[in-house]
Amino acid sequence: MPNLSNFHHPPSIRVTFCCHIYIHITLKKYSSLQKAEKMNMNSKETLVVLLVSFLFFCSYAQDTLVPAIITFGDSAVDVGNNDYLPTLFKANYPPYGRDFVNKQPTGRFCNGKLATDITAETLGFTTFPPAYLSPQASGKNLLIGANFASAASGFDEKAATLNHAITLPQQLSYFKEYQGKLAQVAGSKKAASIIKDSLYLLSAGSSDFLQNYYVNPWVNKLVTVDQYSAYLLESFNSFVKDLYGLGARKIGVTSLPPLGCLPAARTLFGAHESGCVSRINTDIQGFNKKVLLRQEEVAVVQEL
Repeated sequence: MPNLSNFHHPPSIRVTFCCHIYIHITLKKYSSLQKAEKMNMNSKETLVVLLVSFLFFCSYAQDTLVPAIITFGDSAVDVGNNDYLPTLFKANYPPYGRDFVNKQPTGRFCNGKLATDITAETLGFTTFPPAYLSPQASGKNLLIGANFASAASGFDEKAATLNHAITLPQQLSYFKEYQGKLAQVAGSKKAASIIKDSLYLLSAGSSDFLQNYYVNPWVNKLVTVDQYSAYLLESFNSFVKDLYGLGARKIGVTSLPPLGCLPAARTLFGAHESGCVSRINTDIQGFNKKVLLRQEEVAVVQEL
């Protein structure tokens, strides 16, 4: 596994994109990537990791602030990939989608738009990047990005495999495939520019805890939450490093929400609590802090 000591940690910086959209970001660079000769990159380039807050959106920009949005992760950002997989985790039936534009299920695990959809609109996109496994992910539709996320996936590759979801390594493999298709549509030069300047979003971890750790005695009886968190962080480290190696430079990593407040968590683990399951929320807060502790501020973002 990668050595997590390569990650350090700084305070976050608040940056205003436009229209009062606030995105909290921290910058980090892998020390192993500092040798430009080995990485074939300019030594001044830095890996930008955006810790995105989806809480504050006002009006929409007129033009897109990035050429494309590339998304990886789990059900929080899956826009329909699982509809094309032999998995139980699907959202292709009501009431999913009842508040979406067409009032129909779209494969999103939501009644309406996901945070990533709102992000796309806020950044000026009039259509959303398609689910990569869908028929829509072809031709010019690829110019605005693609979504590789899969419900029940996460940093724990074994759990994702058991759930018949697209593992994060497989999502990266699909991203490589996407790059080839993009070059065919846009040409090599423009495709390279899109890959470099796109916004990359990663949202994972929820399924690892709620659909694996807390419900799987083969896991929670053998390792502590801290030990499991460390295992997930190793996967996180590896994923971001690999994504960087594939050309990503602006990577948005969402923190986990208070999972102990989700209906499933309250039903399964909240028998003796009137509200949210406090121990789960405490665990998640600890995990989020550990993710932050893997980050290092190395530069001030001058241009996104």
